[in-house]
Amino acid sequence: MLRRQFIKNTTLLSASALMINPLEWEFGPKVDLNNIGLQLYTVREEMNNDPLGTLKQVKSIGYTHIESAGYNKRQFYGQTKENFKMILRDQGLQIHSGHINTGFGLGKDTYNMTNNWEAVCEDAAFLGQKYIVCGWFAPDERKTLDDYKRFAQLFNKCGETAKKYNLQFCHHNHDFEFFAIDGVVPYDILLNETDKTLVKFELDHYWTRKAAVDIKKIIKKHPGRFPLFHIKDMDATPEKSFTEVGTGVINWKSVFNLAPNAGMDFYFVEQDASTKMKPLDSIKVSFDNLRKMKL
Repeated sequence: MLRRQFIKNTTLLSASALMINPLEWEFGPKVDLNNIGLQLYTVREEMNNDPLGTLKQVKSIGYTHIESAGYNKRQFYGQTKENFKMILRDQGLQIHSGHINTGFGLGKDTYNMTNNWEAVCEDAAFLGQKYIVCGWFAPDERKTLDDYKRFAQLFNKCGETAKKYNLQFCHHNHDFEFFAIDGVVPYDILLNETDKTLVKFELDHYWTRKAAVDIKKIIKKHPGRFPLFHIKDMDATPEKSFTEVGTGVINWKSVFNLAPNAGMDFYFVEQDASTKMKPLDSIKVSFDNLRKMKL
């Protein structure tokens, strides 16, 4: 979450003079390290087995909000939307975002970006989400540039419907979107062939680092299109494995310095796999290290 700090001038400014483009501020918004979110994919097994107990522990660590990744058949982690909203409310957790899949190849009785999308948006809005995010492309649906052009068309369509429910549609990257196909970078198709107001992006800084992407250059070319960040660290081994935030090679100060131009609204800790410790212990290490950072 961003907290804007305005510099007070010694002279009175007219209302029109105060209308400054935030992307041109010398001192942009600062990242609030007291308002840390968690992508629940990190604790997916725990959520599947005991959603209430898991969310209690997430809250006790200090996380204030979450991003879901467990929506299926109009339920969230096996709970009706009413029950899940009540659980979150009782734990004092907000849900600002949720992941969903494309639904290509799935039946009409499923709920995703291709099938029953309006119902998906209705459920997300009911929970109080602000964002709804395409979280993943399966390998068999991302083989060609035409596949990515099809995604762009679907994104625009989904974004238009999401807007009716006061939701912002986004896409979450991995590394493969940056690997050129026939000399073209697929991520460029997603950026350039989608409506910049209807389709925005969630930057996963582990995957952009693994793909050796100059993310600063991308943000400069497409300012304001990246309202969500995934904060996920990379270890120093040849495998470049996942590790707890603050224990790896990513310079988080430089990442958070990108927030103003990116248009960042929320950020979420995520770790796809926890190999050194249990996921709940892992997210505590990441949380504690973020709180201690000096930006």
